[in-house]
Order: sequence, then C-alpha cells, then structure tokens
Amino acid sequence: MAEAVGRAYREMNMRYRYTKLGLTLLIGLAGQMALADDEEHMIEAAPDGTVTVSNVAGSVEVSGWSRSEVAVAADLGSGVEELIVERDGDNVLIKVKVPKRNSRNISSDLIIQVPENSSLEVGAVSADIEIADVYGEQRLHVVSGDIVTEAYGEDLQAESVSGDIEIDGDRQTMHARLSSVSGDIETSQLSGDFEATSVSGDLVIADGSYERVQANTVNGDLAFRGELESDGRMDVETINGSVDIDFTGDISARFDIETFNGDIRNCFGPDSQRTSKYAPGRELKFTEGGGTARVTIRTLNGSLTLCRD
Repeated sequence: MAEAVGRAYREMNMRYRYTKLGLTLLIGLAGQMALADDEEHMIEAAPDGTVTVSNVAGSVEVSGWSRSEVAVAADLGSGVEELIVERDGDNVLIKVKVPKRNSRNISSDLIIQVPENSSLEVGAVSADIEIADVYGEQRLHVVSGDIVTEAYGEDLQAESVSGDIEIDGDRQTMHARLSSVSGDIETSQLSGDFEATSVSGDLVIADGSYERVQANTVNGDLAFRGELESDGRMDVETINGSVDIDFTGDISARFDIETFNGDIRNCFGPDSQRTSKYAPGRELKFTEGGGTARVTIRTLNGSLTLCRD
C-alpha cells in the first residue's frame, strides 16, 4: 500500500513539473511574439527637408507623397532594441537600434512615406533599398543588398558592396555617381554628368543625353546607348569585358580607342590598326563631324563595337 501511494505521488509531481515547464515556454514565446509586433509612427516634416534612414538588416521601401509628414510602418525583428523616429529642425531620423553584441533576430522591414521633395540618406548593412517618387537628392549605401531607385534631376549617389543597382530617370540633367564591388549596374534615361564603377559585374547605360561619361569595369561587360553632347567627354575602360557603344542622335567627336586583346568593330568607317606586329593589340583614331567632343576607350581583354542609330 505504501509503495502504491509513493508511486502515485511521484507521478503527480512529474505531471506538475511538465505543466509548469509548458506554461513557462508559452509565456516566453508570447513575450517574443510581443517584441516582434509591428510599429507605426507619424511625424511632421519639412516639405523639402532631409530624411535619414538606418536599418542593419531587412528592407527599406521609401515613397514620396504630397503631405508634409513622414509615416513609418515597421515590422521589427525580436532582437531589435527600439525604432527611433525623431525630428531635429528640417531633418528626420529613422533608425532601427540593435544591440551592439547581438546580431540575432534583428531583420526589420521598413515602409516609409516622405514629403516628395525630400532629400534622402539611406544606409544599410544587409538590406534591399527601394525608392519611388522622391524628387530630392539621394545618397544610398548598402553593404549587402540591391538598390532600386528613380532619379528626377537631383544629384544621386548609390553604392553597394555586394548587390545590383538599378536606376530609372526622366532625362533631366543631374550628377550620378554609382559603384558596385560585386553586382550589376543598370541605368535608364539619366542625363548630365555620369560616373559608374563595377568591379565584378556588368554596366548598362541606356538612353539619355550626357555631358560627361566616366565608366569602368574590372570583370564585366559595358554597354552604352545614348547621346553625347557636342562638347561632351566620354572615358570608358574595362579590364576583362566587352564594350558596346551605340550613339543616338548626331555625334561630333574625336575618337581614341585601343584594345590590348580584342577586335574593334567600327560602324563609322575607318578600320583599326595593329599597335605592333608582335602583339595582338589594336588601335583606332579618327574624327567624326566637327570633332568637338572627345571619346576615349581602353580595353585590356575584350572586343569593342562602336556604332550609331
């Protein structure tokens, strides 16, 4: 009899401990879910001020609207300390604050609306950045992630260490400076002063009218289709990659082209010449029209095509 009572007592005690453990786990899970709840913020902003965004991981989507307010909808990771949304004069700061020593569960998605004439400064470590309908200057930096944005005649700087960059413009004169260490760069309808560098990735410049083009790739092809203004300047250089230049509209320029190991196809007429009978290099120098602009192209390993519509 005593043995049976003892066994029943031990079973009750074990069930109690399992029930307590289950309740503890449920409470902990509920706490984590509460930490990951969405947040929404609204703050007044200058119609043409600066909005600075910082997000370590996740995504950043920014769009412009006609209101003088900044709205933020955030899906925060459970490891995030807090979301900071504050204004100082004409500047609005949006920052996902994370612990210094713990990078777990910090991925956060931000959807932000800003006054359409705002200037933007967006920085991220591991996050994609997407911008639409914002007409001010933009400075976009990401370590690992893609950048997709639109340009409306104001200066634009976009840098990605590992990720693609895609930009659509409206042919307004501007200064664009783009760089990607590992990723493609693709632009459309930009105009004015253009600089782009890709270490490992293709570079595509489509349409637009340019005063100056400076484009370089180390391992990647380079393609340009657009207008070069009558007094413009184009400097193109690739190490390992082909070059395809297609001018639209009238072109008046002096051409200085050289390849170390690759063919040159010239739709304008003159043929390229060997730089040496002992080396595979070729060069091509000629003038088209009045020769008011200047085009310099250098390739180390890759073919080159030069044409016009």
